[in-house]
Amino acid sequence: MNSLATSVFSIAIPVDGDEDSASGGGVVAIDNKIEQAMDLVKSHLMYAVREEVEVLKEQIKELVERNSLLERENALLKSLSNNDQLSQLPTQQANPGSTSQQQAVIAQPPQPTQPPQQPNVSSA
Repeated sequence: MNSLATSVFSIAIPVDGDEDSASGGGVVAIDNKIEQAMDLVKSHLMYAVREEVEVLKEQIKELVERNSLLERENALLKSLSNNDQLSQLPTQQANPGSTSQQQAVIAQPPQPTQPPQQPNVSSA
């Protein structure tokens, strides 16, 4: 057990008889070792928490950017649609069967719109 504490925490914990326990120095030494071990654990936990906070901040940043992009796309689509199409939106949202179609449309990236091409008609 002592070797485990020594290898994990780099702290040697004296075993019975290693120090003069009659003077109370052994109790103080053990308390100091425990405090050192707790400080080491605390520093490792703080480091892990800081790393996790950085990861979460990056995810939040990405989600905010994505949300902004989707809001701009939504505004563009609303501006390109007519009132009849907009009036159908509340009925589609109320219909639970159409949500999978809406999700499939949302999941696909927007395709660039191109004007319809005129067919090649050769006059005979």
